Amino acid sequence: MGSPFNLALVQTNSGNQVAPNVTIVSEMIREARSGGADLVMLPETVSLMETRSKLVFEQVKPQDEDEALKDFRALADELGIWLHTGSLPIRLSDTKIANRSFLIDPSGAIKATYDKIHMFDVDLPGGESYRESKNYQPGERAVLADLPWGKLGLTICYDLRFPHLYRALAKAGADFICVPAAFTKVTGQAHWHVLLRARAIETGCFVFAAAQTGTHQNGRQTFGHSLIIDPWGEIIADGGEEVGLINARIDPAKVAEARGRVPSLEHDREFSPVS
Repeated sequence: MGSPFNLALVQTNSGNQVAPNVTIVSEMIREARSGGADLVMLPETVSLMETRSKLVFEQVKPQDEDEALKDFRALADELGIWLHTGSLPIRLSDTKIANRSFLIDPSGAIKATYDKIHMFDVDLPGGESYRESKNYQPGERAVLADLPWGKLGLTICYDLRFPHLYRALAKAGADFICVPAAFTKVTGQAHWHVLLRARAIETGCFVFAAAQTGTHQNGRQTFGHSLIIDPWGEIIADGGEEVGLINARIDPAKVAEARGRVPSLEHDREFSPVS
């Protein structure tokens, strides 16, 4: 098990233009590094918060042309930190985008990518409606990545409601699971804290969830409350509703400690399907 390390989560209010979003977040990453962070994590769609197709496709680029990714890679190299980009919209074709996470090492190299698997297609109380699958191509593979302190399972936002993904990551060796998000205010108030704590308890993993917050330029409201949760399900840090950083000292030894107390990952049994 790896040694303890310093983690920072960025909580921001991204708008509908890439360049200003990247400028703001880059300054927050610098602040996190100045505070001693070894690993910095960003929220979902950190470079562009926009749902209208025309405005999205005017700005999204293929991976090798994406300016936000280029800037974040250069910043990780400059600061000598591990950086998880939350997620960036990456153009796949003229009609589809990937909601893609990048794990970047201290030299600026991309060590892992993950495309969000589960699409947020819902109609909420009050008239809010989302059809993520209209613009986004769902991913098809779970991803586990190596950090100096242990293994990181990559998920994004709506994935949180599918516990079998988290159990699969834990059984494959995850010590930490990240859940960058732009949770709506309505669903966040109802379910955010309890679902994230449940995923930590079920897996015996640390859960790191950097979040968008506030009212965005397109009128959408996100819940905030970036969370760092230990493997016993205890909340170490909560970002509330304001833009800013949360920090914690992470001791990977707590993973084995929690799993030793309740070794449920070892107790799976085969059973007949429901008839």
